Amino acid sequence: MSMTKPVYTPPPHLKAEPTVSHAMRDVFIALLPVCAVAIYFYQFYALFTFAVCLVTAAITEVLFRYARGKKASLGDWSALVTGLLVALLFQATVNWWTAALATFIAVGIAKELMGGLGWNRLNPALFGRVIVFLFPGLFAWLNTSMAGLQPYLGTVDVVTQATPLAMMHQGMDIPGVLAGFVALEGGAMGEVSPLALLLGGIYLIYKQHINWKVPAIIIGVVLVLSLILYPVTGINPLYQIFAGGIFIGAFFMATDWVTSPITEKGKIIFAICIGILIVVFRGIGPVEGVAFAILIMNAFVPLIEKWTKRPSFSEPKQVPAKS
Repeated sequence: MSMTKPVYTPPPHLKAEPTVSHAMRDVFIALLPVCAVAIYFYQFYALFTFAVCLVTAAITEVLFRYARGKKASLGDWSALVTGLLVALLFQATVNWWTAALATFIAVGIAKELMGGLGWNRLNPALFGRVIVFLFPGLFAWLNTSMAGLQPYLGTVDVVTQATPLAMMHQGMDIPGVLAGFVALEGGAMGEVSPLALLLGGIYLIYKQHINWKVPAIIIGVVLVLSLILYPVTGINPLYQIFAGGIFIGAFFMATDWVTSPITEKGKIIFAICIGILIVVFRGIGPVEGVAFAILIMNAFVPLIEKWTKRPSFSEPKQVPAKS
């Protein structure tokens, strides 16, 4: 009687193309509710920005994979998901070339040049968005040379409204907590409705694509620390978690299979640190800290996994040398 020797492979185990494509497609579906709210508020501006980022993501992946001598893999939905996430990280009226450049950096550099899907160390969408934010001077010539190419798509009053976080830091009157949770115009398109993002996150949890602990811990840490700091800030702690990009970051960025830890203890440490960093960045100034917090912790993932990995039974135990 012959026995087949089992084959052991290290996690993550999301390797089969059908599994990847189905999972990425579900992420795309989970983002549709918040996209619908953004389109309701910003109309053709939102549709145009979504189209620019999706088309740029597709073209960039095809070009980079062709340059690397590999077949285009648009069928796995990863480039499209990245493009949609990049769009949601911008205001609807962003210059189209800025959104396209961020998408090009996200898909071409952070994803494809790092080896393709499954090899990137930093979340591609956040990386692309942060690069154009940190180095605006490098791309200033684009704004000058292409200023006349931004289309006029109608009047939308809400696009000029200050973001809820800026309103809080400037001491302005802010809408109620319920409005901040259900739907509130202003800021990036991915900030318009925590409720829509929550519905998408629940869908991903139901489909078993993400671990509920990571978003729950991030939101919980921000809430608890905001409660502790309430006497100093005077800002409703609930509004702290509903404003800004916490929900899209917690459910769609920090749960990225490639750039987050695979161990249970690692996920907890990862999420706690992200929550703490968000509060720290928000305390420093009016800059939204979710993107920076997640990218910083992405860089520490290998170290976290080293600390929290399970001991292998096949590895010999270290015996201290006798003196």
